[in-house]
Parts: sequence; structure tokens; C-alpha cells
Amino acid sequence: MALVECVPNISEGRDRAIIDAVTAEIDRTEGCTLLDVDPGQATNRTVITFVGTPDAAVEGAFRLIAKAAELIDMSRHSGEHSRMGATDVCPFVPVSGIAMDECVELAKKLGKRVGEELGIPVYLYEYAAQKDDRHNLATVRAGEYEGLERKLRDPEWAPDFGEPKFNARSGATAISARKFLIAYNVNLNTQDKRLANDIALNIREAGRNKRGANGKFVRDENGVPVKQPGLFKHVKAVGWFIEEYKRAQISINFTDWEASSPHAVFDEIRKQAAERGMRVTGSELVGLVPREAVLAAGRYYLEKQGRSLGVPEALIVESAIQSLGLNDITHFDPAEKIIEYRVSGGPARLAGLTITEFIDEVSTESPAPGGGSVAALCGSMGAALASMVANLTVGKKKYEEHWQPMSDMAEKAQSLKDFFVDMIDRDTKAFTGVLAARRLPGKTKEESKARDAAILVAMKDACHVPLETLEKCLDTIALSQIAADRGNKASISDAAVAASCGEAAAESAWYNVVINLNDIVDDTYTTEMRNHADDVLGQVRTSAEKVHDTVKRELGCA
Repeated sequence: MALVECVPNISEGRDRAIIDAVTAEIDRTEGCTLLDVDPGQATNRTVITFVGTPDAAVEGAFRLIAKAAELIDMSRHSGEHSRMGATDVCPFVPVSGIAMDECVELAKKLGKRVGEELGIPVYLYEYAAQKDDRHNLATVRAGEYEGLERKLRDPEWAPDFGEPKFNARSGATAISARKFLIAYNVNLNTQDKRLANDIALNIREAGRNKRGANGKFVRDENGVPVKQPGLFKHVKAVGWFIEEYKRAQISINFTDWEASSPHAVFDEIRKQAAERGMRVTGSELVGLVPREAVLAAGRYYLEKQGRSLGVPEALIVESAIQSLGLNDITHFDPAEKIIEYRVSGGPARLAGLTITEFIDEVSTESPAPGGGSVAALCGSMGAALASMVANLTVGKKKYEEHWQPMSDMAEKAQSLKDFFVDMIDRDTKAFTGVLAARRLPGKTKEESKARDAAILVAMKDACHVPLETLEKCLDTIALSQIAADRGNKASISDAAVAASCGEAAAESAWYNVVINLNDIVDDTYTTEMRNHADDVLGQVRTSAEKVHDTVKRELGCA
């Protein structure tokens, strides 16, 4: 699922009633989840963080800006923070399943609505900037609210959206697309702020003032100190002492964590701390963090340990937590700190049941979960077994030449396992969709026609879901064959069981495709679907037989 973070900043940080009314618009927007509300008394500004699907994020942001325009009067506003509008800034940040250029389009879409429907001038900045001199927010906001009326009279500063007219009540809004900012602190076993700051100057992109052989700053022809760049791009850092923790920290902002990762910076700090007679005791992630940033760290440390990367996601996350020392001074709860986990609200209904609970649920008179969900469960077990064989191979000296390909295979198997687990609930959801369509009213000709159309759509979905399961079973068998050919021979029987589970899943999914096709009145569609399902099942059977032949030969029972 595509997920976007949006971080509107409104020019109100003191009146809780106004803040609550503005943020309530996010709660009312389907597809959006409010994550954080951070008001500031001195700044008279509130930073709001929410996430949502792309369209929902635009809708939520628009409603929030509209409500802020209704309740906040900029002509009466004062505060320490730079600002030029009731909603001062509103950036979109790609979290997962969406690219930066798509977030730029979201910024444009929102800007157009705000300009046209609310009469608020809009400036696009950072990645969404349409002019070279508008990339920097500080440049766009120069003069602030007090200088906005004069600024709008300058043709060079005509807004990107909306009329170049001064809106005394709402001011102007800056909308953008930017990368995710990760706030991160590394803890040291010292109370000396200077030592922490010395390392900070080395790692941050801005670096430090360069010194000559005489120990004095090197200056250019204008007398300005020459900078010695730091080690990491897109990194801002400073050293400070935290009284609460009785230790110094290096406080870091990653403005592009994919270019410079937290784990790479952490390791460099650990190295430099040791050179200064210190030790890194751990670190803390401040606020929320994208799932992939944590997984990247977990994989990095697993790989350094020579372990397989094809393990469940929870183990990769735990590897990151332990390796980075994220529980050093505060508890790191993945469910609260990782954005995607926070939004998902926990596992799906069926996939989250215990084995006994799931079997009991299947055994009741309810038609769902049924064969389709059970087929997906069989597929997940097949993929899991293939991964197990690979993980029992990696690290064994006897199979050293196969470590990397088996680790790669285990990763694919884990991804396949997760797909099948998701299909357990998707199949049941597809079936309940059919039931819901059949319950639609059909008393009039129009209602009957609409219900028939809804049933057809729902039935086709009920066919496609088990067909996806059936198709993915080919991948399960392929991984089982790799496990049989290259895996630890002590577990070769498990490769055969993996293939058997994949074949059982395929057979079961095929039956679900066929029975659902019987309820679809569309000869061309049903013929094409049936032929394709038959073909895939045939390939699965042939491939599974090859796996069994391989294993039987190895066991001497061919």
C-alpha cells in the first residue's frame, strides 16, 4: 500500500481548542491516521504529523488548511518562529510504495485546490519547486507575513497557485514534497559535551572550520573561514549534554537517510569514540521512523555477522534494535516507532490468530475462512520450509560456496511467505465481498442491474485472489528445488515437504478458481481463466514431481 506522510505546521500553538478543531479534520478523513500533534507556546505554532494513502493525504491536508483558515487570524498572530500563513507549510513525504515525483504531483494537486477554492496564495518549494529560486523554504518565506502584501505585488513572486492578492486573514501557504527526516541521537559514556561535538563536526556534511599547520583557521581571500567538509552527506549533527540521562549525546538529523544511513553513521561514531577513549552505549530514534530504515540496519548487521538475511521481519527488526542499542535509555517499541506498524494497527484478523484458533474458525459453520484461505496457509508453510532449509545451510562450513545464493533464496522465500499470509485474509475478504454484493437491493430494474454488476465484479475478484495464490505456488516449487539441490542434506526431506505444501496449495486454489467461475456469466472470461488456471496447475505438478525425484534419489528411494 502506498503511504504518504504529511507534516502541516499551523500558526497556532497556544489555543488548544483551535488546535483540536484543526487536527480533528484528519480524524474525519477516511484513509488518514493522525500520528502526532506538537504545539509550541513560544513559537505559537503546532507541528502536525499524519499519514495516509496518497488521495486521502491530499484530502486530509485540504480539510486541515481550510479549517485553519477559518479559525486562525494571521493579522493578530505573533510568535518566535518564522511564518507567513495560518497553515504555514505543508510538505508531503514518501514513506512506502510511492516515489518522490508522485509526492510532487500531490503537492501540486493540493496547491491548486487551496489556491482556487480557498483563495490562499500557494508557493511550492523543495522538490515541488517550479522555479530555481524557490527550492529553499527560507527564501520563499523571506519577509514573513508582514512583508507578504508587498511581496505579492512583485511579479517575480507571483504565487504558483491562487491569485497574487493579499489574504490578510490566512496569509500564504508553502507546500512541498521532501524526503523523510530522521531524528537520531547516539549516546556516549561521557558527560563532556566538547568530545561529543568534536565527533559531530567530523560526521556532519557542513563539517568544521579548517585549521592550518599553525593551528589557526584557514581563511579565503575575503577573510571567511574555509570549511573542511564532514564525512556524510545530508547529515546535520551537534554534540550536547543531557542532564536527564547524565551523558553526552550526538544529536543527528538525516535529511536523506538513504544517502547516509543511521547504521553507517552509528558505526563511524563508535569508531571515533573509541579513538577518544569513549564508548558508544547505544542510541535513540526520536519520533517515528520508516520501516525500511530499520530493516536496512537489521540486514546490515546480520550480514556483518555472516548470517542469512532470509529470516522473518521481526528478527531483522530485533537485529537493528540490539545492534544500534535502541533500548539504551528509552524503550524502542516497533509497534509505536515504525510508521507502517503504527498505521496498520496490528496483524490481519485471520493471520493474527493462533494455529488452534484458525483451525477452530475454519471448522465452524461459517463458509469463510474456507478452502481459499487454507490454500494460502499451505503456500505460506511451503515457502517457510524452503527458507528454513536455506537458513540451515548458511553458516555451515561444508556448504560455504552456497551461502550467498541460499541467503538470497531465503529472502525470496520470506517475501513469498508474507504474500501467502496476506492472502489468508484477502481470500476471505473477497468471499465476503461477494456476499455483500448479493445483499444489495434489487427491487427495481435499476437496483437489479446495479446489483448484478456489483456481483460480477465481486465474483471476478473472488476468482483472481485464489488465482494469484495458484500462480505464486510456482515460485514455492522453484525455491523448493533450489533447497533440494543446494541445501543442507540433513534437511533435504523438508525441501520435499515444502514442494508438497506448494502443490497442495496450488490444487486447493485451483478448486476455488473453478467453483467461482461457475457463477460468472461471461463465456470468454471464464474460458480464458479456466485455461490459464489449468496450465499453471499443470506446471506446478510437473515441477513438484521433479523436486520429489531429486529428494528420493538423495534418500536412496527413487
